[in-house]
Amino acid sequence: MNKIIAILLLLSTQTMAQKLVIEEKLRFLALGDSYTIGESVPANARWPVQLIDSLNKRGVDGYEPTIIAATGWRTDNLKHAITKAKLKGDFNLVSLLIGVNNFYQGKSPEAYAAEFEELLQTAIQLAAGNKASVFVLSIPDYGFTPFGKDKQEEISKGIDAFNAINKSISEKHKIKYYDITDISRRGLKEPDLVATDGLHPSDAMYSEWVARILSDITMAPPADEDEVK
Repeated sequence: MNKIIAILLLLSTQTMAQKLVIEEKLRFLALGDSYTIGESVPANARWPVQLIDSLNKRGVDGYEPTIIAATGWRTDNLKHAITKAKLKGDFNLVSLLIGVNNFYQGKSPEAYAAEFEELLQTAIQLAAGNKASVFVLSIPDYGFTPFGKDKQEEISKGIDAFNAINKSISEKHKIKYYDITDISRRGLKEPDLVATDGLHPSDAMYSEWVARILSDITMAPPADEDEVK
């Protein structure tokens, strides 16, 4: 009989708190782009890997995360990759972080909205239809990096617009939303938060993302095995 571990996701919105009950090892699927694959950091410093490692330390067993992400991907690239991967809808944790390349490559907000919502619906399906197993991260602001600082105001305005879209769609579907953009906006004042390429987050920034996610999770005591049916 598998030990049951309950995780309470305390929503920052006014919706009812969701309870995530994990009856088997955590099967985490992370969907995204360079920010999820961890461009310019070692594989063990990617935020999905850091998250699983941190949950392991809290007593949650978990497999290595499945990551469907690549540098430069837009929403349409991610959609095609998911289709090609032929994933089974049996994950009990799924994350979605996508959109920076839609903005950077000049794609319209309207197209992003439609494609992001489709991806979010796919993420829910891959979580066996359980919305409480899905969460979204906001798009970081690369205007606060050496690469983007000369166009910081323009970049920040665009990132805000795209994040307003993905946040609204997440709330519409009652999906947990983590805003980590403010952390990225410390990049110029705190250069250790930026990777050596001068553009992407460092392992230290990813650690702050993970800390924010973990700060919103409460572990409930394991159920007595005699009560588990």
